[in-house]
Amino acid sequence: MAALANPARRWRRLAVLAGHEEEAAALIAAAQAGRLGSGEPVHVLDRAAFAALLGEESVHQGWALEAEPLAASDIDDVLRAIHAATGRQIIVVLDQVTDPHNVGAVLRSAAAFGASAVVVAEHGAPPAGGVLAKAASGALDLVPLVRVVNLARALDQMKEAGFWCCGLDESATETLAAHDLGLRVVLALGSEGGGLRRLVRERCDYLARLPTRPPLASLNVSNAAAVALYELVRSESA
Repeated sequence: MAALANPARRWRRLAVLAGHEEEAAALIAAAQAGRLGSGEPVHVLDRAAFAALLGEESVHQGWALEAEPLAASDIDDVLRAIHAATGRQIIVVLDQVTDPHNVGAVLRSAAAFGASAVVVAEHGAPPAGGVLAKAASGALDLVPLVRVVNLARALDQMKEAGFWCCGLDESATETLAAHDLGLRVVLALGSEGGGLRRLVRERCDYLARLPTRPPLASLNVSNAAAVALYELVRSESA
């Protein structure tokens, strides 16, 4: 639904299970995305055909959209859009997070809490395919997913634009809530196990932890992003 509502999208066909035809027709009629190709826009499939299209283990809920990838977002465009904005502006940076489920879930939290963008390294980050898009639950069409060649240089660029960078680190001495990060915040999260790489850590103005408790003090990276984004938004409105 989010992809079809996005004027920047281009799509080819919508596949649905029998029984969804009327809802699918209404969705197509209201679509803002441009269609490529010809023929019937809605294809009604049975469960066997869906399994052949998406794979036996796919969780599809009876809907699948064949769409072109979005045009690449640029960090310069994101910073220009933020320049005149008021209130707290948050950019999420993911360092070596390679699981598309995690990146998609972070995008969903970024949309829910009003983050301006999610930035990943061009090398190693997962493609914006069906798995990532489904985990994002529509957020891939709402929050720019920016790929950069070098995360450390991108952080320098954001800091030059007035952002303070805070890296999440479970070994940090102070919690996220203890820091006054101002109105422009970069929230940097590393991979589970590896954490933030050295050059990314060196760009962080602050390192902070979430107030988790033993014996299981660590969180999945997407859960940590959601909790941290909530804290940043909560502290702004408190």
